[in-house]
Amino acid sequence: MASPDDHCSFPSLNNDLDDRFFENVVVEAGILPIPGVSSSLPPRMNGPQPPPLSGLTYSRKRYQKKLTNSSCVPRETRDTWDKLFREGCGADLFLITESEEIIRAHCSVLSIASAVLHNLLEQSRPRAGIRYLRISGVPRGAVYAFIRFLYSSCYEEEAMKKFVLHLLVLSHSFQVSSLKRVCVECLEQGWLTNENVVDVLQLARKCDSPRLSFICVQMVVREFKAIASTEGWKVMKRVDPALEQELLEAVVEEDSRREEKLRKMEEKVYLQLHEALEALLHICKEGCRTIGPRDKMLKVNQVGCGYPACEGVEMLVRHFFSCKTRVPGGCAQCKRMWQLLELHSCMCFEPDSCKVPLCR
Repeated sequence: MASPDDHCSFPSLNNDLDDRFFENVVVEAGILPIPGVSSSLPPRMNGPQPPPLSGLTYSRKRYQKKLTNSSCVPRETRDTWDKLFREGCGADLFLITESEEIIRAHCSVLSIASAVLHNLLEQSRPRAGIRYLRISGVPRGAVYAFIRFLYSSCYEEEAMKKFVLHLLVLSHSFQVSSLKRVCVECLEQGWLTNENVVDVLQLARKCDSPRLSFICVQMVVREFKAIASTEGWKVMKRVDPALEQELLEAVVEEDSRREEKLRKMEEKVYLQLHEALEALLHICKEGCRTIGPRDKMLKVNQVGCGYPACEGVEMLVRHFFSCKTRVPGGCAQCKRMWQLLELHSCMCFEPDSCKVPLCR
């Protein structure tokens, strides 16, 4: 078997073949002697330019990029590799599972698919032309799905869903990045549950999958009450107390962050209400531009006041006195005005001299 380093180097069209080579060929082809025709031609001919070629034109860079990114693996090819694995034609490797069952395979295929398997097969000694390799610790179905993926990159959804955690361990142990990526994507796309998220988190950390580990931690924080009562959490609490402490700290930190966010939102709401009440009192007592008490002379060209909510409250007051909606429930803007007036009447310390409507 040739090593990956043994490869053929083909001449590059951009480097080894200059564009002037093609120009010389064309020129020489144009002055070839033709019987019966004089070969004395002027050095330059000012003939009409040929029309452009029909259809799309590709530059050299664009064409090379298209070839580089193109990949066409027909279904027949995958079926051929799948059939080779299922039938085991010419197999020279027997894989012994935990249940002492044998799965036939080919050393050359597994050596190319996994560098770890290549080293293990190099160290094993063949007996009667057959090499033997034991894969224990996982069910026979997981080993079968793993070896099949090495042949054709195919898998059954039912088998993947059943053995996804075992396949994640196998792909990490034997350094099969393509299968590991498939397992992580399957778990991220809805296969995580409250019952298995703790187990997946521990495997994700051991299998060096930071993205999957982060998703599991976020799920534990979000569904902590439900996950803390599962069997997986109880086992993890007994086996790995450090991980339990880390998750508890993450839950506490998330709760503190959520409370801080709510507190800031409440402060913002209180600040807006305070500014609205000040603007309402300012309009009803002093007046502002075009709105105010009847005994107050207003100036249309008056400079804007320093109350940030004055303009919004002014529009709300105008709508409140001109709104013709007279149905149960009223409109949303009128409700806000009623709430503002009610809040002011509850907080006002001078109800007898207050000029805000409905204050008592």
